[in-house]
Amino acid sequence: MMSQVMQDAINKQINEELNASYAYLAMSAYCEHQNFKGAARWLRLQSAEEYGHAMKLFDFLLDRNCRVQLMPPKAPATEFASLLAVFETALQQEQEVSRKIDELYELAFKEKAYAALVQLEWFLTEQVEEEKTAREIVAKLTLVKNDPPGLLEIDRELGARMPGETT
Repeated sequence: MMSQVMQDAINKQINEELNASYAYLAMSAYCEHQNFKGAARWLRLQSAEEYGHAMKLFDFLLDRNCRVQLMPPKAPATEFASLLAVFETALQQEQEVSRKIDELYELAFKEKAYAALVQLEWFLTEQVEEEKTAREIVAKLTLVKNDPPGLLEIDRELGARMPGETT
């Protein structure tokens, strides 16, 4: 059995992942409303991916015979200044999740929660990819600024994402 400290920390991270899912869903709705259908699709898929991350930790706690304690979600931002602002928010969110995963990994090490360490290694690798992808999208949007053909091309590219893909 894991320590209560470790269980509480994983439960908190489940909530963080669900909040990330909720935030991506709100970003998707904003993009849909702005007629950036490709970005909306990409963000909706990202929301589902974050939900999957939460379920990975959820199942891990249950597999270890621990209690899952869900917390109320935070209300996400629903208005953004631009498509670039949406993805800058996404990048900041991913950087914050990475920081929290690092802290959780450090706690698991201190608590000698070896099974949690193994589980969290997947998240460490995943966060590198998540940040890289968001950073690349921000770079492209920064490059095109408000150029309509450039924005439409990026939107088309984002809309080509298939479930399970990050780019």
